[in-house]
This record gives sequence, structure tokens and C-alpha cells, in this order.
Amino acid sequence: MKKLLSIIIAAVISMTTFHQVRAQEGYKNFKVSIYVRAMEVQKMKDSKWMESSWKKISSDLHVDKIYLETHRDELLVDAETIEKAKAFFKSKGLQVAGGITFTISEMDNFRTFCYSDPVYRKKAQEIVEYTAAHFDEIILDDFFFTNCKCKLCVEAKGDRSWSEYRLGLMTDAAKNLIVGPAKKVNPSVKVVIKYPNWYDHFQECGFNLETEPAIFDGVYTGTETRDAENSDQHLQPYNGYLASRFFENLKPGMNGGGWVDTYGSPTFDRYGEQLWLTIFAKLPEITLFEYGAMAGPLRKEMIAPWKDEKTSFRYSDFLPLKDGQTMSLAAAHSLTLIDDLAGKLGKPYGIKSYKPFHSEGEDFLQDFFGMIGIPVDLVPEFPSGEQIMLLTQQAAKDPQIVQKIEKQLRDGKDVVITSGLLDALQTRGIRNIVNFGTTTRKSLCDEFKAGWSPKTRAAHPILIPQVTYMTNDSWEEVSGMSNGLGWPLMLRGKYADANLYVLVIPDNFNDLYSLPVAALNRIREIICKPAGIRITGPAEVSLFLYDNRTFITESFNDKPVEIEAVTTKKCSFITDLVSGEKLPLTVVPAVTFMGRVFAPEMYKVKITLAEHSFKGFRIE
Repeated sequence: MKKLLSIIIAAVISMTTFHQVRAQEGYKNFKVSIYVRAMEVQKMKDSKWMESSWKKISSDLHVDKIYLETHRDELLVDAETIEKAKAFFKSKGLQVAGGITFTISEMDNFRTFCYSDPVYRKKAQEIVEYTAAHFDEIILDDFFFTNCKCKLCVEAKGDRSWSEYRLGLMTDAAKNLIVGPAKKVNPSVKVVIKYPNWYDHFQECGFNLETEPAIFDGVYTGTETRDAENSDQHLQPYNGYLASRFFENLKPGMNGGGWVDTYGSPTFDRYGEQLWLTIFAKLPEITLFEYGAMAGPLRKEMIAPWKDEKTSFRYSDFLPLKDGQTMSLAAAHSLTLIDDLAGKLGKPYGIKSYKPFHSEGEDFLQDFFGMIGIPVDLVPEFPSGEQIMLLTQQAAKDPQIVQKIEKQLRDGKDVVITSGLLDALQTRGIRNIVNFGTTTRKSLCDEFKAGWSPKTRAAHPILIPQVTYMTNDSWEEVSGMSNGLGWPLMLRGKYADANLYVLVIPDNFNDLYSLPVAALNRIREIICKPAGIRITGPAEVSLFLYDNRTFITESFNDKPVEIEAVTTKKCSFITDLVSGEKLPLTVVPAVTFMGRVFAPEMYKVKITLAEHSFKGFRIE
């Protein structure tokens, strides 16, 4: 008993020391910042509050940089307090930058400045000039958009759509009210725009991804995804990774980091997941929002039901909660667990999916693809030359999309389009490539069949649109069935030396998670073939790929899952990047017939993932 107690005490001391070392020395593979809202900056007029709150945070968490906000909700922090806070944090060895939130009232439906109103245009310019006089770097919190529909806006918009009007309005504001005036006051200032995670709707509120990345000195990514079911946005966890990669593709090398807040996370590991996904995208910095929350108490209701399991969050090293502990400890715990792994990952890559500027349709569908194990890389330009690409209804925004698809197929490159894109292109010539059609009919399917495998039952009946095709000109790769009849879930049509696939999307995107494993496996096999690696098993498990033969699998399930990683890359074994364990492989011989290779040699490894947990590997 005494020996066991000694082991437990030693483990606790070891973990405490580990956190303290990271708090003192910092993280090796990313920087950590904290954003301070204007109301907390104003409180720093009180030296005792500033010192005590910082002590709470810094005792557990290493912080490299602090963002001091000058304005939010029409509160402008006085210059004396700004300079006092700057001096304090610089004395602690931190980099110090400024921040601005252009809101009138967050509580009033995120009421933003009206950039049609001369009064608020003048005010915005004055705020940025004021801030540039104090800082050499300024980040705009993700409210540099407009949702105003006052009489001035209505009159100025005229016959244009709201997106057309606002995109031009905010481009003008970025140039002439923000970046230009800031640099006139301080030629050395760097102005960064932070974009939130709801990228599919940006154009309606004036976030202009086509013009703004060139105007600003850098971009930043909001990676907070919180609770997909209960939050207003219903964003899937994979969104945090996907948005990070998308904004990096907008301005390569200039995506400064990812930004996560503590609000709305149902459990500590769900909070940690948001940080991990940002790091999986290999962004150089994590910003924690916000200072008051970081100094606030840990909440017992965030302890997950699976706290006693061997999860990536390692509740055993985190609990029990003690009086005086703050959310900075949850952040430190999450970041410490991922730091060493992050240094072993190469550059992320994935299956390219094309989102033209200001496009919409099948909103955020790529997030759902990521959640069923398809490693997606969202790009703003058509990814010509890729061995396969995945196009959703968003791609219809490109007036030349059918011609681009046709050229891709002529070049021997496969293309996967969704049923939503197929419908949008019905009158634009897509049927001249392969005669796939859309209808107004729906089918409620409770069984699915993939290739020659037996049909299997779904978790529940799934409503899918009926897509038509011509017998023996096209083939069903996956079928949905009900009451003795079947309909395509994934279609394949030959064109030149390549294939055009149609992936039929359920009316409820979440029903992708309810598809039988055999159906999911066939979809992954087709789409992930050029990557040379895929996973098999249930949904809500993601795959992240890197160019140095490393990969990560992460489960977002509330129960343990077993999957397989399947690769066609020649290898001897697969190594766990954390434990160093060499995992045994099963070699599947190539399938050939009459000199034709129907399936290449494959190497499989079984992986068990605990609740909301990840593992990283290298293909050796």
C-alpha cells in the first residue's frame, strides 16, 4: 500500500513539475497569447487587480504575448491605463500588441459600426489612429464586418444585394479607415484581421476574403467551435482545423495563429480539442480569449462523464479540482499534452475542395466530410492538377466550373461532386460529361450497400435526394435501399481517362455520421485513394495528414472506437509518435486478374481511440 501511495505521489509531483517547467520555459512548437478585452484593460488602472489576476494566470500557463484591447462596445480605454498595462506586461517579458473590437453592443445581436454613417466612419478611423499611436501591432477582433440595415444603409445599397454592397463597403473601410490611417500615424504598425469560423456566410456581412488579405498585413483564425448541437452556429469540431487551413491558403505564410475562447465548451476535453485542432493545422500561435476568463475559476460542470477513462486530456492528471485554480490551468494542461507531438508533424495536406470567393451552398459541408474521416484542404482557387478533388455546391459560383471539371477529367484526374453541385449545374452542361440528373423526389433509406458487400442497416432511416443515371453508362458505388428499391448514394461515370463521381448528400448533413461503416469505408476509399492513406470504421473520427509520412487520427465520439489505418505507402511498421511503440501491420496482397491490378498491396494497422482522444503516427 505504501509503495502504491508513493507511486501516486511521485506521479502527481511529476505532472506538477512538468506544468511548472512549461510555465517557466514556454512551449517548444508554438507561442501562446492572451487577448484582454477593453473592460479588463480598463480595470488594470488598479495595480493590485492587474498583479493578482496575472499571478493567477502565469502560475500555471506560460504566456508569450498579450493583446491589450483599446475599444469594445463604445468603451475606449484611456491612454494612461494603456501605457501602464503595456509597461507591466513588458516587465514580465511579454510581447505586447493592441486590439480593437468595432462593436456598439455585443449584447444587441452583435451590433457593429455602421460604415455607411459618416459619424461611425470617423469614429472607426479615430480609434485605429489612437491605437496605432500606442502599438506597433494591432489585431482586429472578428467584428470588422457590418450587420447594419439602417436607413442610410438601405439607401446606399440601392438595387444591389446586401453582399454586393457590403463587400465593397468593407473593402473601402479596410483601406481608407483602418490600414491607411494606422500607417500614417505609425508607419511601422502591422494591422492584422482576425476572421471568425463562419466563413461560408462572410460575404453577407462584408468580410471580403478576395480583397482584404492583400490589404492587411496578416490574417488570424477564429478556431472556436464549441458545442455543435446546442450552439447557434452548429459548427462541427473539424471546422477549427479546416478554417485554419483555408485562411492559410488565402495568404500563405501570413496566418498568424488560431483563437479559442472558453465559452460554450461542454467539457474540458472539448475545450482542449479546439486548441489541439489549431495546432494540428500547424499555426504558429494560440490566442486564448480572454484574460478575465483565463483568470476565472475552473467549472466542475465541465468534467466529462468519461473522466475515469484513458483519454488524451488525461483527467487523472488534472483532477481533483481545487479552490483557486483557474481556466489557465485547463489551457496549460491541454497545450502541454500536445507540444511534443506538434514538433514531429510535417506540413498539413489533404484532399482539395474549392470554395470560390463569396460563394455559398451546402454551407459548411466540408466540415462534415472531415468528421467522417476525409482529410479536406479548403482552397480559394481551382486546384487544377490534383489527382482528385472534392467539389460542393459552392463551386457553382465559378462561371467556368463545368469547363474546368471537363478539362480535369480529360487530363486523367478524377472529380467528386456533390448532389447539390450536380443540381446547380443541370442547365450548365454537366450532363454533356456524364448524364446524371437531379429530381425533386426524395428517398428514405434504412439500408445501404457498397459494391459487392452485403447490405447493412443504417443507425436510422436517412432522407436523400433521388439522383438519376443511365444504366451501363454509369454505376452505383454505394446504394441506399428501402422497401425493395434502391437509389444511388455514390455514382461513378467514366469520361476520357478519368471518373466523375457524384456523392449524394442527405438532407440532414449530420446523417452522414449515421451511414453504415461499409458505406463510409467505400466513400473514403474512393476519395482518399491519391493520398495513399485512409481510415476505416465509424464516423466522427478525423484523419490529419502531413508531408513527412506522419498522420493523426482523432475521435470526437463519446465512447471508445476501433478503427484501422490503411495505407498503400510501402512500409515496415507504424510508430506511435508519443509512446514510440511500433504497431504490428497486416499486409494485404495486391488483387490482380489477367495482369490487371484491381487493388494494390495495402498495409493495415488497428487503432483504438478513447473518448474525444487522438493519436499520432509515423509510417516507417
